[in-house]
Amino acid sequence: MVLVIAVVIGSAYVLQPPRVTPPAVTSATTTSLVGKKTLRVITRHDTTITGLAYDKFLASDTAKKYNIAEALFVNVAAPLWRDTIRSYQQRGEPFDVAWGGGPTLFDEIVSSGLVAPLTRTETLRTVAQIRNAIGGAPLKRTDSSGRILWVAAAISSFGFIINYDIAERYKLPEPKVWEDLAGVDFAKVLPRPAVSYASPKLSTSHTRIYEIILQKFGWDTGWSILARIAANGRSYPGSVEALTAVQNGEVAVGVAIDFYGYQSEIQFPRTRYVLPFNQSIVNGDPIALLSTTKESDMAQAFIEWVLSVEGQKIWLHRDINRLPIREDLFRTPDGQARKDLYRNFNMTLNNIGIPFDDALVLRYEFALREYFDAAFVDSHYDLVVAWQKLSDAYLKGRISKARFDELAFELGKPLSWKEDGKTVTFTQEYAFSINDRIKTPATASEFAKVWRIVASERYRSILSQIPS
Repeated sequence: MVLVIAVVIGSAYVLQPPRVTPPAVTSATTTSLVGKKTLRVITRHDTTITGLAYDKFLASDTAKKYNIAEALFVNVAAPLWRDTIRSYQQRGEPFDVAWGGGPTLFDEIVSSGLVAPLTRTETLRTVAQIRNAIGGAPLKRTDSSGRILWVAAAISSFGFIINYDIAERYKLPEPKVWEDLAGVDFAKVLPRPAVSYASPKLSTSHTRIYEIILQKFGWDTGWSILARIAANGRSYPGSVEALTAVQNGEVAVGVAIDFYGYQSEIQFPRTRYVLPFNQSIVNGDPIALLSTTKESDMAQAFIEWVLSVEGQKIWLHRDINRLPIREDLFRTPDGQARKDLYRNFNMTLNNIGIPFDDALVLRYEFALREYFDAAFVDSHYDLVVAWQKLSDAYLKGRISKARFDELAFELGKPLSWKEDGKTVTFTQEYAFSINDRIKTPATASEFAKVWRIVASERYRSILSQIPS
């Protein structure tokens, strides 16, 4: 029996059902499974990807060689990876491989001791065929001894998708950079949202976008831009839902990882993916061997298959449209049939990426997730009311540009509050200091409660300063 399961843990949305529904286990099939193995993979990939990987891998010579009869893919929200990996180990069903979710997530599980270095000769030979970096972005992570801890299985960029029908209907200018999504032109249609985005707790790709903006513009200015983007739009339970909002015309623009944009362009010709020039990064999306595995050779054989030319072909499927890690894939007949994807591959390589520090974001990512949700998602109503009135006052000449700029910055600059009788501010250094503490749900809830209160107080204070 072959089995693929897609589960969302800790998420507010349910993924589409697996592409293949396995038969019920009977005594006959149970007997046939004697000596067979199950591959277990924790992932952030959706079932379109894991379903195709299931089909291709379990039909491969690699699966036959290692006697793999079942493949279990479990989709888990990023904040719960560590606990989920450990819980599966405790119940005697350990994960073998982690696949997909971005460098920061993988660096988190590396720091938790949940990743083992690759050791299998054949796998390392395939890994050596993968370049070490693209556009300054590392595609491999090593330990202090130079052993491979994770390797990118695909590459991505980050930008936004425009629905031209909606943008033209509301006379919105065509956005080209992140600041455009935070501008007063997009505020003109409020309270109707113009931009879709996801909670960082439920989308690793959207979290990466928020981190890109913070590193591109600096901490204070970055948060100010993020506040106005949030005010010009609304949050969705995940990146898939944010994409759907663009495609069905709920919003004019949605922030997105690149392959959602390429997929949308095929299915909805009046949409287009925009890669902000010199305002994005190339990201290697990793795969890694987990230290919990009891079948290291089997797990590494799967990693080798994912990185092979045959395994990389899953990215070419027109329901997936991801950029492969191997450029030589485009010299195969399957790759030559996707000239559009090769064009996107080269466009991504030629885009000037920003300097991006993975180690830096690892020090504040948990704090970022809680803060973003508390200040912008949970307090969204007050944020929108203040921003809409401020934009309207500026557009109608009731306040000067200097005053508008001052209040627009104030809207999103890091919050301050009292802590043990002292005023503290959500600086980058403060985010560093609470990042480990906030991984505990009870502590995260305490911080979020404070941030919601002070965020709403600020928005109301700004509202009171705007002339009617």
